[in-house]
Amino acid sequence: MKINLSRLCCFIKNVIILFIVIGFNAYQARSQGRPIMQLESSVFTHNSYIPIEYTGEGQDISPPLTWTNVPSGTRSLALVCDDPDAPMGTWDHWILYNIPPNLTHIEKGGNNLPAGVGLGKNSWGRLDYGGPMPPSGIHHYHFTLYALDTELDLQSGVKKDALLKAMEGHVLATATLTGLYQLQRPKQY
Repeated sequence: MKINLSRLCCFIKNVIILFIVIGFNAYQARSQGRPIMQLESSVFTHNSYIPIEYTGEGQDISPPLTWTNVPSGTRSLALVCDDPDAPMGTWDHWILYNIPPNLTHIEKGGNNLPAGVGLGKNSWGRLDYGGPMPPSGIHHYHFTLYALDTELDLQSGVKKDALLKAMEGHVLATATLTGLYQLQRPKQY
């Protein structure tokens, strides 16, 4: 596999800039006494196991998510679920953008997502949620919600690195919920 070093360096730079902006926004919110945006699920808590139903071993449907304290001035939300423990590098499971700022939750399976929500391409090349199914060991699945001061002008099927680049300079707040998963059933060969 040939790696394009220029693209890799650009992606790493964009991620570093995004984390600096996120950290500054969280610091600013705390110092000004504003509530910090929170992301939760009714089926698992931060750093606990994701139920099998929401994985590749189960029904492979997205878990229900709720959020609070979206900052004023938010024009849209974006959601990324990824697994940094994947053997080939970070594996993207779910990418959504242009979520309306007045939406406060995503139902099990994403059944309440309105028309107009952008669907990004996950690492399987699909435009939907792909649940955890790690090859071995315990993996961490980061569900990260971004509050943005703009709507994004992106085509359907955008990949995560293009989404992160488009969000640069527009992130008002972030919230992350981390779920864990390890294979429950032995692989059949």
